[in-house]
Amino acid sequence: MRKALVVAVLFEVLSVVQLAAALDRQPNADYRARRQALSDKTSGGAVLLFAPPEGEGLNAIYGYRPDETFFYLSGWTEPGAALLITPAVEAKGKDPARPYTETLFLPAHNYVQEKWTGPKLGPENPEAAAITGFDHVAVLDNLREELVRLLPAKATVYTDVPGPKQTSNSEISLQWLQRANAFPLALSFQDVRPLLASLRNYKDAGEIERLKKAASASAAAHLAAMHAMKPGMPELEIAALMQYEWGKRGCQRPAYAPIVGSGFHSTVLHYSENSETIQAGDLVVIDAAGEYSMYASDITRTLPANGKFTPRQREIYDIVLGAQRAAIAAFQSGKSHLKGGVPDSLHDVAYAYINSHGKDLHGESLGKYFIHSLGHFVGLNVHDAGDYNLTLGPGSVFTLEPGIYIPEEKLGARIEDTFYVDAAGKLINMSESLPHTADDVERAMAGK
Repeated sequence: MRKALVVAVLFEVLSVVQLAAALDRQPNADYRARRQALSDKTSGGAVLLFAPPEGEGLNAIYGYRPDETFFYLSGWTEPGAALLITPAVEAKGKDPARPYTETLFLPAHNYVQEKWTGPKLGPENPEAAAITGFDHVAVLDNLREELVRLLPAKATVYTDVPGPKQTSNSEISLQWLQRANAFPLALSFQDVRPLLASLRNYKDAGEIERLKKAASASAAAHLAAMHAMKPGMPELEIAALMQYEWGKRGCQRPAYAPIVGSGFHSTVLHYSENSETIQAGDLVVIDAAGEYSMYASDITRTLPANGKFTPRQREIYDIVLGAQRAAIAAFQSGKSHLKGGVPDSLHDVAYAYINSHGKDLHGESLGKYFIHSLGHFVGLNVHDAGDYNLTLGPGSVFTLEPGIYIPEEKLGARIEDTFYVDAAGKLINMSESLPHTADDVERAMAGK
């Protein structure tokens, strides 16, 4: 009995140490503020979410990555947890008043499983509330009982309701709870993701700091690629070098599948096979970045394989850079939009620049070769949740990434940086340290 107790305590200690070392996590107060802000948007509804379970399969191949929605609200990285947020309720008739309540439910220990996948924090740990930042931490087995106690006769529960062709971390758990009669009959489920998207549109100071670290590590990786690039190298070698470089600077994983597309593949937007050999005279589009403590970056540079642009390559590169600079110059905090077809659209500014500069081999304008949007939000996902109908303002984090892709010429060029808007409304380039002009790229590749 004494030996079992010692083992259990050791597992608890190791779990706390593992949690502290795993990620550069924000203070608990930041996650609590997000939970309260979300609860304020539910008009009296409850919030119930589940973290993905631990398992074999893809977890064994790629490692366990916490669900971004669950992490955004909790900062919790271990599998199998649930969170329940219920609003304050005023006294009515015989029903007493209840305060705002938030509970993190943790799975009970399975020590056999933990020998394979590592120790976990248990709900019985007296420090669990202080570690996680929740007022209440309970064993997951008690979730049904708490739902019965806290949900009124007519309840609305906000959760990640799956849409068509979508999956949800909560779907299986909700089905089980319905079978266990955990919910009142007059219950409706609402999708929590639109409410969360509006919150995630604007990043707090802690998120900006982690995004900066992801960008800094990723920029260093791009600079290493510029120094290493030469004809005859496999595309995969460049991708591997970059992952090493951002990994040693604290990034846990790539933010997305790295793209190193040479020659014709420079015109393929999401080419990620990286299976060809770089040839002399190729342009090489490198779209690759790391993820630091769950926060992504997104950077693209276009390099001449042998260190010098041809006149045609330089012409197209300069047009792409000009389009990015035009969008930057047009930015106005509180007015600008990323999407096209609306007033103050940065996309439309970049498109107009590309379409009015340069021609293809047939004398036609180049606008038709800019085939994607100008940018997207960046955060816990490289294509982060957000509302593109809202204007860009303080706390917005997004890419500006014009590109021209001409398959007929085997010529693709994209320049992409991740930007944020500071508290004063100024647009800040997180990867400003990287070469931007064609001359700067050539100097960097020459080691200057």
